[in-house]
Amino acid sequence: MLVSQILKSKSDDGVVTLPAGTSISRVAEVLSARRIGAVVISPDGKKLAGIVSERDIVREIGRRGATCLNDSVDTIMTAKVIACGRSENANDVLQKMTDGRFRHIPVLEADELIGLISIGDVVKARLAELHMEKDALEGMIKGF
Repeated sequence: MLVSQILKSKSDDGVVTLPAGTSISRVAEVLSARRIGAVVISPDGKKLAGIVSERDIVREIGRRGATCLNDSVDTIMTAKVIACGRSENANDVLQKMTDGRFRHIPVLEADELIGLISIGDVVKARLAELHMEKDALEGMIKGF
């Protein structure tokens, strides 16, 4: 399965982005309100400047305490983001995520943000693919 197929299966809410300089507390509010695990940091909703996840915020609170919530997201975001393209295979993306120990990956086309997929999206797609393969094999065995 390709990343493009995973993107098609997602609701069309778009990618949640916030500009650099946003406070960590504001990022936490957006994550909570939208019930999402990561926000892309972008100056215009297209260019990728970084990504920050709920894990990043929790780690920083654990390290420095709640005072960090007033700081800029720039201080904790991942600036060297690993991304993927829409033509990449889901298994390859899953491997990138596993190797890098992250759960969200931006999808870029011509260096512009076109989507964001989570490890849950990839696993869901892979399970659907395995279910179809199982059904096809059972059909062949039973002669359907």
